[in-house]
Amino acid sequence: MDQAVKVAVVYYSATGNVHRMAEAVAEGAEKAGADVRMRKVAELAPEEAIASRPEWKEHLAKTRDVPEATTDDLDWADAVVFGTPTRYGTPAAQLKQFIDTTGPMWQQGKLADKVYSAFVSAGTNHGGLESTLLALNNTFYHWGGIIVPPGYTDPVQFQLGNPYGASHMAGSGAPGEVELNAARYQGRRVATIAAALKAGR
Repeated sequence: MDQAVKVAVVYYSATGNVHRMAEAVAEGAEKAGADVRMRKVAELAPEEAIASRPEWKEHLAKTRDVPEATTDDLDWADAVVFGTPTRYGTPAAQLKQFIDTTGPMWQQGKLADKVYSAFVSAGTNHGGLESTLLALNNTFYHWGGIIVPPGYTDPVQFQLGNPYGASHMAGSGAPGEVELNAARYQGRRVATIAAALKAGR
């Protein structure tokens, strides 16, 4: 029986910031020995909205080969880390729509007792980073999940870390190395805690 912990990194990214953070979370989990699936959720925005922002259109083309998330990825995983930009202080509709397809799994108890965590990007420093992470936690409570935040449990968290989950202020440009290190740490922590729980079972 394969004992490696399975981590799914499920995210939505319009222009690439959350995608880069998702890569860093996946890197951290893999370095902790996890088997990782990185999955984007389906794009729902109309073509005219995407075309109005060249960086959005370019990012969609660049990530064409990233597989789209399905509920099978959640079923497979021991731990799931969700990533999203903020939309008025809540998760993006694209990620929320994916979460809203999980009702049958939830009813069967298939989402319970897994480890969950989340990361986020917002346009400004007070643009909903924490409220978006806390909103995602509300979903995890309903699922009966085990929420694993990064907290202040590593020196990197005292540099720029958000104790609720790795976060990025998009107004300052692409995620910097400190932010990416915080995301890597979050991936590592999630994988480590999930592996300990799996071994204990």
